[in-house]
Amino acid sequence: MFKIGFIGLGIMGKPMAKNLLKAGYKLTVFDINNEVVREVAAAGANEGKSAADVAAQSDLIITMLPNSPEVEQVVLGNDGVLATAQPGTILVDMSSIAPLVSRKLSDKLNAKGIVMLDAPVSGGEPKAIDGSLAIMVGGPEEAFNKVKDVLSAMGSSVKLVGDIGSGNVTKLANQIIVALNIAAMSEAMVLATKAGVDPEKVYQAIRGGLAGSTVLDAKMPLVLNGNFKPGFRIELHIKDLMNVIDTAKGIDAPVMLTQKVLEMMKSLRDEGKAKDDHGGLIQYYEKLAKTEVRS
Repeated sequence: MFKIGFIGLGIMGKPMAKNLLKAGYKLTVFDINNEVVREVAAAGANEGKSAADVAAQSDLIITMLPNSPEVEQVVLGNDGVLATAQPGTILVDMSSIAPLVSRKLSDKLNAKGIVMLDAPVSGGEPKAIDGSLAIMVGGPEEAFNKVKDVLSAMGSSVKLVGDIGSGNVTKLANQIIVALNIAAMSEAMVLATKAGVDPEKVYQAIRGGLAGSTVLDAKMPLVLNGNFKPGFRIELHIKDLMNVIDTAKGIDAPVMLTQKVLEMMKSLRDEGKAKDDHGGLIQYYEKLAKTEVRS
């Protein structure tokens, strides 16, 4: 069984690490937040002192961090993974970062005999808690097969989609579809509400048809209750969509709808709503329409 190091115990990483412990895996964990490290240690993990300390004790390292700069620092920094990880180690970065950064890190790790997989997730905090995340993996098939059971302790869908960087390309595609679904839901429900039709009844009428979706069922009940407590924060979706824009520019791909939704999310961020759930995008439409969608 792998000796697993887990670095990054935020809103997603903490429940993911706890699910690995529940599945019987031995973990050494590290985060810059000492309080959350102690919490996961109380559930059975060993406390690491740094990313390098975790790497020195592990043959499988999982990182779950906010964005590309944090992953680069944890992997390449002075007290980072590369300083102590041994040849043959597998690093699985489950953060959502720019695909080009995944490829750059993989090259540097490969030079030291360390194999990297990029394996971003979808499902937000609820699915991180119940272990039903969708996990999109890029990298060598041999390494994927070795760690698939570990990933399956955190997700109900674990798919290898291609070479290194492919996981994050897939996640960007996912984030486009989720963002545009939320925007479409918001536009439609504000229209219905302002036209005098009960949004709860509209939701129930359409959810079983072609307009129904996982996004609609996950977000509409929260909107109806005015609950924008984050499962996935607007500021994080902004980060992902900015990675979409950067990637699209590099390959000359059109992303006009993504650009528009990104503008909406930035507007909400500027109004102090960065930490709202991304379902809170409906507030952009509500403000323009001077109408609230609530049951």
